[in-house]
Amino acid sequence: MTTPSVLFVCVHNAGRSQMAAGFLAHLASGSIEVRSAGSAPAGQLNPAAVVAMAEVGIDIAGEQPKILTTDAVEASDVVITMGCGDACPVFPGKSYRDWVLDDPAGQDIEAVRLIRDQIRVRVEDIIAELVPDAR
Repeated sequence: MTTPSVLFVCVHNAGRSQMAAGFLAHLASGSIEVRSAGSAPAGQLNPAAVVAMAEVGIDIAGEQPKILTTDAVEASDVVITMGCGDACPVFPGKSYRDWVLDDPAGQDIEAVRLIRDQIRVRVEDIIAELVPDAR
């Protein structure tokens, strides 16, 4: 059986998609391949997202925003978008989901914590779906 792969996409790849990728990599313990990218990547991660993730023991400080590529979409089984609209290329046979989440850009740490916690619940659902015996 091949390892399932998930691509998280948002506009800047600086907050939501990086937090989701951090949770998935941490919680799935290698049972799911993780990618993240942005349609218009920022120059650096959102500092509040880095702090919010560190509070739950996940270090994403070393990550960098990455540009969304056709190859990344083609190589992924599930593509989860977070506010990137029509910027994502669509390929047959891929599972696409759109997670409606507030953008953490410019938000205070309290707001970013709420977004982080919403992302964690959704990531846990994806793990349960893709790797049902992981728990």
